[in-house]
Amino acid sequence: MGFKIEKPVPAICGLSAAGRKSMIRIWFNHWFSTSYGLIELMKKDVSGQICVIGSNSQRDSVIQKVCDEWYPDSPAEGEAYIQYCLSFCKEHKIDVFVPRRKMVEISKNIGRFSEIGVKVMVDDYAVLRLLNDKAAAYDLLKECKGVHIPDYAIVNRAEEFEKAYRRLRTDCEQVCVKFVKDEGAMSYRRIVEQVDRFSRLRVYPGAEVPFDVYLSTLREAESFDDLMVMPYLSGQEISVDCLNTDRGLIAIPRFKSASRHENIIFDEEILGMTRAIMDKVKLKYPCNIQFKMRGEIPYLLEVNTRMSGGLWMASVAENINIPNIALNLLLGRETEWAYEPVEKVVSYIEMPQIIV
Repeated sequence: MGFKIEKPVPAICGLSAAGRKSMIRIWFNHWFSTSYGLIELMKKDVSGQICVIGSNSQRDSVIQKVCDEWYPDSPAEGEAYIQYCLSFCKEHKIDVFVPRRKMVEISKNIGRFSEIGVKVMVDDYAVLRLLNDKAAAYDLLKECKGVHIPDYAIVNRAEEFEKAYRRLRTDCEQVCVKFVKDEGAMSYRRIVEQVDRFSRLRVYPGAEVPFDVYLSTLREAESFDDLMVMPYLSGQEISVDCLNTDRGLIAIPRFKSASRHENIIFDEEILGMTRAIMDKVKLKYPCNIQFKMRGEIPYLLEVNTRMSGGLWMASVAENINIPNIALNLLLGRETEWAYEPVEKVVSYIEMPQIIV
């Protein structure tokens, strides 16, 4: 395709007939930096050799250090990006595609990848589209027994935001907002009423925005995309890494802290809500369900339909290779697995990597 970044490629990725018989060529498109650990895990314990091809819009992403081939990702959108992916798969003889960028659109076109012999680690389009719409996901999952859904409102006019804000504030100390169509929580803001402007000069303000500033900004637009308004859940966040297998559900809850360490706690209420959600949505590939505490009640935040950045921590803590199990499932191979539901504390350290 004319834009390969020059880097030494191990002989394992040669495309000779002999080497191709047992080799699996896997493409990760535009993943975040913590996928480094996910790729390392996926390369282990598989029948045959694995060659990982990475692409990213960030030329110097550290992920390239664990990839065998490295390319810039296309900036194209819509159908043009789908065409790029199909062409990339053909040119680089991809066997397995693990998408992050444009997952929903790729899922919608999964038949076109199947036609060229590419297996895609992505779930059904209808399910992905629903779960990536937070309001629609809440409407669906509130039917699940025992799952706590926070109160919320969907607005697309400034006066609707103000009304929803004032209603929610009668029952909570703080309100937060996020556009329904959002990736990586880029639009997430916490609304505050009183701001000590001088104190803010000493600290990073983070996602806090004064109510009057946010409202006046919305008033500059006659209408806007759907905005979700809901109580700010101030308690601990719980991130559950999940994978459905023929042998049962893998579900590992990570209770996050303000520092780098996380507690693996197999809390029955969290696991019960996780099972209820997974029974409802029937996702086949690795996903992540996030909860957050408000007082003593864990509320559902969202269901992420991809491997989480912290999945490698859960896998290492429980000595279970979830990325590799998922790969084998996609390839039609059953993998034995087991882990003991014992509380553990897991953390990580950063190691320097020379990119070029």
